Amino acid sequence: MAKKLHPAWTALVVTFLTLMATAGFRSAPSVLIIPLEDAFGWSRSQISLAIGINVLLYGLIAPFAAALMERFTVRKVVMTALSFVALSALATTQMTQTWHLWLLWGVCVGLGTGSMALVFAATIANRWFIKNKGIVVGILTAAGASGQLVFLPLLSHFAIAYGWKSVSITIAAASLIVVPLIYLFLKESPQAIGTTPYGAPEDWQPAPKSDMSAFQLAIDTIKKAKSDYDFKVLFFTFFVCGLSTNGLIGTHLIPAAHDHGMAEPVAASLLALVGVFDVVGTLASGYLTDKYDPRKLLFFYYGFRGLSLFLLPSILFASVHPSTLVFVIFYGLDWVATVPPTMVLCRTILGSSRGTIVYGWVFVAHQIGASTAAFGAALLRVHFGDYAIAFYISAAMCIVSALAVLQIAKGKHVSELRV
Repeated sequence: MAKKLHPAWTALVVTFLTLMATAGFRSAPSVLIIPLEDAFGWSRSQISLAIGINVLLYGLIAPFAAALMERFTVRKVVMTALSFVALSALATTQMTQTWHLWLLWGVCVGLGTGSMALVFAATIANRWFIKNKGIVVGILTAAGASGQLVFLPLLSHFAIAYGWKSVSITIAAASLIVVPLIYLFLKESPQAIGTTPYGAPEDWQPAPKSDMSAFQLAIDTIKKAKSDYDFKVLFFTFFVCGLSTNGLIGTHLIPAAHDHGMAEPVAASLLALVGVFDVVGTLASGYLTDKYDPRKLLFFYYGFRGLSLFLLPSILFASVHPSTLVFVIFYGLDWVATVPPTMVLCRTILGSSRGTIVYGWVFVAHQIGASTAAFGAALLRVHFGDYAIAFYISAAMCIVSALAVLQIAKGKHVSELRV
C-alpha cells in the first residue's frame, strides 16, 4: 500500500499558492510609478512616499500578525487580510488626490499585505515541519519570486494597454480568488487534525500556548529580545536586506532603466527575470541552511549583493546588454536567499516557541529599510538626476552587513544554532 502523503505538504502547497498570488501586491508599485506620473502629474517622490508608507507598515504589522496567528487562527487572519487588500485596491480606482494614494495604497494595502507575507510562511514552516524546515522556508520564500515572474510582465502590460486602474482591479481579483483556497484547504495545525508535524519524533509535544493577548505577546517578545546582541545584528542586517532589495531594486529598477531609455515592459521583464533566478537561489539557500552554518551563508549573500550593486550604475543601458543579464542572474540568485538562514538564527534568540514572533520583529527592520530606500532613492534621484548614489550607498551597507553577521552567536558551533 502506498504511503499516505503527510498533510504538511498540503499546507505547504496552499501557502505557496497564496504567497505567489499575493506577490502581485509587491510587484505593483514598480509598474505604477510612471503611469501615475503620466495620469496625474504627481512627482516621483510623491508616489514613492506612498510606496514607502506601504512597505513600512508591511513590516511594522508583521510581529502583531504573527502573534494574532498564534492567538487566534492563521486562516482567519489571512482571509481577513486578503479581503481588506481587495477592497483597498478597488478603492484606489476612485482616487484623485495624492493623499488618497498614501491612505489606500500606503496605509491600507500595507497593513493588509503585512498581515500575511513572510510571517505567514514562518508560521506554517514552524507549525507543520520539524524535518527539512530550511528547504520549506526556501520554497515558501520563493513563492514571492514566482509570483513576481507571473505578475510583473502582466501588470506592466495592463498598465500600458488598459491604464493604471487595471492593475488595481487585477490585484483585487487575485486577492479574492485566494480566500476560498485558504478556507477549504488550509488546516490550522497538525494537532487540529490529530497528527504531528512532518519529521516529528514519537515523543513530540506542541509548545504550550501563551495566555497573553496577541498584543502583549508581541510586546513582551521585543522587550526580551531587544537587549540581545545577536538580535541587534539581525535587526541591522535585515534592515540592509530590505533597503537593498524591495525598497531599492524592487521599487526603482524599472524607473531607473526607463531613465536610461529602456522601454518599461523590457525593464519589467528584467525585474521578472530577477524573480526566476530568485526562485533558484532561495530554494538552494533553504537546502544549504539545513546543512551549513547560516552565519557563513549570510556573509556570502550580503557580500555578493554588495558587489553586484556597485556595478549596477555602469551596466544600465537603453537596451539589454550581456552585462545587464549578468547582474540579473547574480542579483536574482541573492534576492531573498537571506531569509532561510535569518529565520533559523531568529529561533536562537528566545527559543523556538517565540521564533516566529522574533522573526516578525526582525522583519520590521527589513521593511523600515525598504521604506527608507523606496522614498530616499527617489529623493536622491530628484536631487542628483539619477540613482547612482542610491545604488552605491546600498552596496556599501551590504558589505558592512556581510562582516557583521559573522559576529552572531560568536563561539557557538553550528549544531547549537538548530534549536
